[in-house]
Amino acid sequence: MKNKKNHLTKEKSPYLLQHQDNPVFWYAWGEEAFKIAQEENKPIFLSVGYSTCHWCHVMAHQSFEDQSVADFLNEHFISIKVDREERPDVDEIYMSAVHAMGQRGGWPLSMFLTPQLKPFYGGTYWPKENFLYILNQIVQLWQQDPQKALESSESLVAHLKEHKSQTVNATDLDESLFHQFFQQSSQSFDPYWGGFGAAPKFPHAQQVAMLLRIHRRTQNVQALHMAEFSLDKMARGGLYDHLGGGFTRYSTDEKWRIPHFEKMLYDNALLVPVYIEAYQVTKKSMYARVAAETLDYILQVMQSPEGAFYSAQDADSEGEEGKYYVWKLEEIKNLLSDKEFANFTQVYPVSEQGNFEHQTNHFYLAADLAWEVKDEALIQSASKKLLQVRAQRIPPHLDDKVLTSWNGLMIRSMALGYQVLGEEKYLQAAHSASKFIKANLWKGGTLYARYREGDVRFLGRSEDYAYLIQALIDLYQCDFNPEILQWALELQSAQDEKFWDDSKGAYFFTEAQQKDLLFRTQEGMDGALPSPNGVSALNLLRLSALMVEPSYHEKAQAIFSCFSRFLKEYPHAFSQLLIAWDYFLDASKEVVVLASTQDKMAEEFLNNLRKHFQPNLVLAMGTPKRKINFPPLLKDRDSEQTTFYICENQTCQQPNSDPQLALKQTLAFQKYKID
Repeated sequence: MKNKKNHLTKEKSPYLLQHQDNPVFWYAWGEEAFKIAQEENKPIFLSVGYSTCHWCHVMAHQSFEDQSVADFLNEHFISIKVDREERPDVDEIYMSAVHAMGQRGGWPLSMFLTPQLKPFYGGTYWPKENFLYILNQIVQLWQQDPQKALESSESLVAHLKEHKSQTVNATDLDESLFHQFFQQSSQSFDPYWGGFGAAPKFPHAQQVAMLLRIHRRTQNVQALHMAEFSLDKMARGGLYDHLGGGFTRYSTDEKWRIPHFEKMLYDNALLVPVYIEAYQVTKKSMYARVAAETLDYILQVMQSPEGAFYSAQDADSEGEEGKYYVWKLEEIKNLLSDKEFANFTQVYPVSEQGNFEHQTNHFYLAADLAWEVKDEALIQSASKKLLQVRAQRIPPHLDDKVLTSWNGLMIRSMALGYQVLGEEKYLQAAHSASKFIKANLWKGGTLYARYREGDVRFLGRSEDYAYLIQALIDLYQCDFNPEILQWALELQSAQDEKFWDDSKGAYFFTEAQQKDLLFRTQEGMDGALPSPNGVSALNLLRLSALMVEPSYHEKAQAIFSCFSRFLKEYPHAFSQLLIAWDYFLDASKEVVVLASTQDKMAEEFLNNLRKHFQPNLVLAMGTPKRKINFPPLLKDRDSEQTTFYICENQTCQQPNSDPQLALKQTLAFQKYKID
């Protein structure tokens, strides 16, 4: 046997390195493993997870650290470990296979493949005894009836290819999609605790964002209620870290009280914008506070010294889930004064029995108490004491790899935080992260997906391009640095060249030169992350307005057409694409400001405009008395003084120098192409 060792030692993925000392002879995904599987004619055991995954840790402790399990795997299989955050393309294909088998997905993903990488059986977490039984069954099948496994794999791959590359059957789309989306969302909405579906409950940030747009479009009060109620319950519950800020990945119960304690960069990056938008709609200070505290948590814990954002914090510390975050009642009592303790335990329901495992307590607001109760002096002082003590505990593992896609999402959140909350530190953080990505992960016209300890690896996927372009457009609209927008255009050109499919009119997830995958996929539906095609459609529409370039607009139309049939059937699964569709149907708005740096009138206009929920406009800014032709939206506009141009579909109202009038004109554009 050529594989008598664990091959993960030289990897950079924190997840793979967690398994470098396993007695299992792990390989990373790559040609070396594939070649040996073919030479030895052994099935591949593929295990996909990530470094902050609780059940990945459990399966590792039970099975992959067990010598008897390792011996069996080493004798009969070629075992491959994949970090799903590094290789979402690999994960997406084999997770689709699990779903096609009628099983619920999740991590760890456990999949059995032929030496040609074709899946024939799989699942997720299996306890040790179940896992050993399955391993034995797979070995018997492979030794006694390998043809059956091969036929099963061929059938499954054929099904996946057909499903992933269905012929476009374009259908007409209109505003009725929003009604269908609302109806489907209403059916899954929890009227008692907010959110959608049963436990375990995930935030579904894009779905909430779409409800806010439906309310803006139709004044549907129930759409606003569903959005607000969900955001309120999530922020009041244990999903939110009331001491340190930031959201955990999901709630294990329907009431949002007990979280799964891992904190992912992308969850927080997706939730911040929707809380900011809800603040713009309702003016509720709670939403602004949640957004600000979440961004502050990211800056304190998840930002590297070089300015990039790390990926995640684990659920576990010292081998126990949630240990860093939970408290014994006696511990709380000993830390606080009598008055602090009395008040704190009224605001946060804790008890000697506990609300979590091992008679410990996690914090969520008591029912019917307003968020503002947290501002009371005794609650503030108690929270500060508890946070200081918590900071002395052994912290959860921090996954310090830098992912381009997730950084794109967080750069956008920081940019929006600056625009609406007015904090300069968020703008600085957004610029620092974007500079890091450009310096380290943008090489020769190609974007790379992952950086860690100086190691840059993996060709960028369409999500890396789409999320970063989106972030740069929002970052440009903070301080109007043309270099930021120019880079967005370069990225858009690269994305078009590497991923666009002329035959169907949408973006592939991977480049054609990515040879270690069974096939290329095109996805319009949202998953844990927004659909790259949905984000790209919105990017193209915004760039079309800024660049006065119809071809971008036409590409966005092609994306809508490509997924139109699925959009009509399952609109609630396409929140991000519907957000782009909302922009498309809206009366296009372009706002141009000619003003000197630090101009008070321009500053007044921008500050007031950003208080309002106006998701479907673009802003460009230039300096009077200078001929500026970039972006082209500014072309040939000239003035001796601060001037505002409020335009619709490139047709502008009479320019004026009154910031209040300009604001009124901008906010008046609340109509849509379709009545």
